[in-house]
Amino acid sequence: MTEMVLPNDTNTLNNLMGGKLMHYMDVVAAISAQRHSNNVVVTASVDNISFKNPIALGNVITLNAQVTRAFTTSMEVFIEVYAEDIPAGSRLLTHRAFFTFVAVDKQGKPVPVPTLHPESAEEQELFEGALRRRQLRLILAGRMKPDEATELRSLFNMDQNISTK
Repeated sequence: MTEMVLPNDTNTLNNLMGGKLMHYMDVVAAISAQRHSNNVVVTASVDNISFKNPIALGNVITLNAQVTRAFTTSMEVFIEVYAEDIPAGSRLLTHRAFFTFVAVDKQGKPVPVPTLHPESAEEQELFEGALRRRQLRLILAGRMKPDEATELRSLFNMDQNISTK
């Protein structure tokens, strides 16, 4: 998705407002999830969005989204945002985030989604990390107990007794 930052989209510093950027990210991520699931999707969660670099008035922003993993009814989507200053000939990665969507039927009830088969090394890395990110989201939301997060436990070797000499 590509957009141009116009005066109505900016704050008093002539930078893109954060809420407007989050709206764009939600839209592009929903399109990606909807294409994968072939269903209507709803936003379930948004991971940390770090505002590292401002996006200036007149910049062209490009948002790329891809489903990184599909679970039973939910999908994790990775979004990258690039800002381009066309006259200056510069392009900068400004934001990254993970969103989670749930596929639903016409009554709003969750429905199963197709599995995802990563192809490239980058897709495989995102796919493998998705389960850890999911478990962390569920713990933070109070929907999973930390001791049930097997992927996180293995990451920190919590299942092994570590002895010091």
